[in-house]
Amino acid sequence: MIRLGVIGTNWITERFLEAAKHVEGLSLTAVYSRTEEKAKEFANKYEVHTTFTNLEAMASSDEIDAVYIASPNSHHCRQAVLFLQNKKHVLCEKPMASNSAEVREMIEAAKQNDVLLMEAMKSTIMPNFESIKGNLDKIGKIRRFSGSFCQYSSRYDSYKQGTVLNAFNPEFSSGSLMDLGIYVLYPLVVLFGKPNKVQASGTMLESGVDGQGTILLSYDEMEAVVMFSKITESNLPSEIQGEHGSIIIQKISGPQAVDIQYRDGTTENISVKQHMPTMYYEAKEFVDLIQQGKMESNINSYSNSLLTMEIMDEARRQIGVVFPSDRG
Repeated sequence: MIRLGVIGTNWITERFLEAAKHVEGLSLTAVYSRTEEKAKEFANKYEVHTTFTNLEAMASSDEIDAVYIASPNSHHCRQAVLFLQNKKHVLCEKPMASNSAEVREMIEAAKQNDVLLMEAMKSTIMPNFESIKGNLDKIGKIRRFSGSFCQYSSRYDSYKQGTVLNAFNPEFSSGSLMDLGIYVLYPLVVLFGKPNKVQASGTMLESGVDGQGTILLSYDEMEAVVMFSKITESNLPSEIQGEHGSIIIQKISGPQAVDIQYRDGTTENISVKQHMPTMYYEAKEFVDLIQQGKMESNINSYSNSLLTMEIMDEARRQIGVVFPSDRG
């Protein structure tokens, strides 16, 4: 049994645990929060008796084998490296860190201590993404990838009223690219690898983060456009265009329905039934890798996580988004 600790007592942790309870071989045994009251309140929901308010004590504890990190983006690197150095396996929420320098530091710590480090990007491990990969050849030579994730943030209303919450605060390495754009960029990287050129533009907010943005990526024989926003809403699907047809992806952040629309007008449904919550698949991948003694996912690999972050670094440079973490 893999004994899991969690850092973060927010809604994403609750959603992860709700999915992870279906994974055999995983048991929640410890909860961290900055305050004892909140740690115990959260732990009681899951009948967990061990809580921590000190990360060093948690990392060195023999109560856990692995940790799920769901703290603000700016904390990911420091927290992950601490646990990796204490030989604890780490599943770290996306984005894995604030920038590529931090990702490299995390990867090095994982390698030095022979433990697993994996970015918790759920979409690329879901069955429908496997279906996309398995059916790419049906649409012929790929010419364009068009991805969109625009979701109006409930916290934007507070922002407009003068309250800057974490989601729009550069101190926490936030913004639309980091929080939403990664959901489109990561699948692009997994499918098509490193682009030759990155061109980015965005709408900067006074707080110092991007409210929305667009990235154009050039490859040898195809191009990609990635759109993301926390200040508007869009229901546009994402699309992979080939010379024989297009793969249409509904909700790329957690693909639920996937179809091929061929040039002759016919449509093929290539969706796979997904009976489990969307975050189940990343939790199962994490557990399977540990049980198999593997230190890296073949899908959410070190190279895919690093390349995605390098693209985001360049996009932020062009848009003008700078985080305190970038200054070291």
